[in-house]
Amino acid sequence: MRKTTRKAWALAAGVMSISLLATACSGESSEGDDDAASGDSKVTLTVATFNNFGYTDELLAEYTEANPNVTVKQTRAAESADARTNLTTKLAAGGAGLADVEAIEVDWLPELLTSADAFEDLTDPSVEGRWEAWKQEAATSEDGRLIGYGTDIGPEGICYRADLFEAAGLPTDRAEVAELLGGEGATWDKYFEVGRTFTAASPEVAWFDSASATFQGMVNQIENPYEESDGTPKSLGDNSDIKALFDQVTAASADLSAGLTQWSPDWDAAFQSNGFATMLCPAWMTGPIEERAGGVTGWDVADVFPGGGGNWGGSYLTVPASGKNVEEAKKLAAWLTSPETQVKAFANAGTFPSQVEAWEAEDLKSATNEFFNDAPVGEIFANRAAAISVTQFKGPNYFQIHQTVTDALARVDVDKSEDAATGWQGAVSAFDSLGL
Repeated sequence: MRKTTRKAWALAAGVMSISLLATACSGESSEGDDDAASGDSKVTLTVATFNNFGYTDELLAEYTEANPNVTVKQTRAAESADARTNLTTKLAAGGAGLADVEAIEVDWLPELLTSADAFEDLTDPSVEGRWEAWKQEAATSEDGRLIGYGTDIGPEGICYRADLFEAAGLPTDRAEVAELLGGEGATWDKYFEVGRTFTAASPEVAWFDSASATFQGMVNQIENPYEESDGTPKSLGDNSDIKALFDQVTAASADLSAGLTQWSPDWDAAFQSNGFATMLCPAWMTGPIEERAGGVTGWDVADVFPGGGGNWGGSYLTVPASGKNVEEAKKLAAWLTSPETQVKAFANAGTFPSQVEAWEAEDLKSATNEFFNDAPVGEIFANRAAAISVTQFKGPNYFQIHQTVTDALARVDVDKSEDAATGWQGAVSAFDSLGL
């Protein structure tokens, strides 16, 4: 993979108030002191995550068992947007109140790299070769600082309700569903075509949950969705690739979408009320689905994805430089992202490991998920990972540009306050207002 230059990134304007970090992060720090963490002295390390990283109390207790002087406490935000707001706000204020280990999502990683000095350099010979080059390079600053240890990646399949498929007269076996959606030649057009067959038979049930979520899966297959490889933003008004996807998904959403915002209360409730039959399903999504659909039978996973393959999400663990427990925190971050621990996290929450060695672990390859009809999720998501053919570029402006488009999709799909043409013009106007 190419080594992406980040020189232009550091000059980008409008990346919230993170630009203040280089001078602000030398101030206050978290409770504890590495000087006190040596020997038999006790230290409590805090880990801030979001959604579900698979770091159960039992898993964290394993670290304490091996390190009796360390207690680990986890705080978990309901969604990544909450975690991002908390992180960026506290970083801009000097880092006070941050956890010893902070999880970050790949979409906001590029903007944080513009102020890499706010985080400890995690470069260490002991982790060399742990990840594919693209995963590690994405968290490496222009001056060579590694600010994050990769946790998971998000190879995407299709999760579906087999019972709703059966009621609509469609195949229910996961292999047959994969072929129904096009198999190795699956396309977005085919996915929407099957959706119209489904809704014709079951008009009371939507085909998919969210236009924005479906759009995300489509965008993930574009190498340079919003920025050139040097970080230069593309004009949204002239971005034919994004406009084509926007038009395609809004046209499909008119009669196939449940019109929901992921992570909203309405979305949560829809899992208990037959709200939709399918959804794009990166490996980590299996955990949130099971949490929300408890008691509902019929969920399964098909080894297929429109367009061939795609990666949605994937996170990192960072150690804020403002902490007093940085050395102990670095050790914990390294342990949490070790192949052995990440295989256990996958078993707990479906977070597919980003570690090369983990992919060969028998516990991963043979993993099944009882909630998803005993689907061989280890095999399925390994296949989906192998199908990924695009290494996407995300610069420091990715998050805010993408937000202008997803906000427009919400107005069309969720609020239904605008038609597709008006929504697109609103996205272009919002992009222009960014002044990039």
